[in-house]
Amino acid sequence: MISVIYTALFALLIIWLSLNVIKLRHSKQISLGDGGDVDLKAAMAAQTNALEYIPIALLLMYPLEYNGAQLIIIHIAGILMLIGRVIHARAMLSNSIKNRVLGMQITIWVIIGLAIANIIFLPYAKFLNLW
Repeated sequence: MISVIYTALFALLIIWLSLNVIKLRHSKQISLGDGGDVDLKAAMAAQTNALEYIPIALLLMYPLEYNGAQLIIIHIAGILMLIGRVIHARAMLSNSIKNRVLGMQITIWVIIGLAIANIIFLPYAKFLNLW
């Protein structure tokens, strides 16, 4: 299953974001919460944001692949989602509003595309021979 590759890649992204939070906590000696530190707040927000959006995309990718969608659709969605999430995470950590917006736009459009593919096209795929 191609979706598993993207699950692994997203897991690595989440681990990177988690390690960034841990590193900041250690260097600033903050064990709980954000301690009012702006950098730690941003790192925690980047991690949380990834954990909010990545599962939705994966939950939409799995049934699409399972039900026989062309693998190129899964690859396009996975690659775009990964690009969007990396852009967004890096932008949050560097306080770049422009790239943060771009990362979210990519993320939202991928999720919308996956939802439309699952809701509209998939039930009719065999009838219309779309996949």
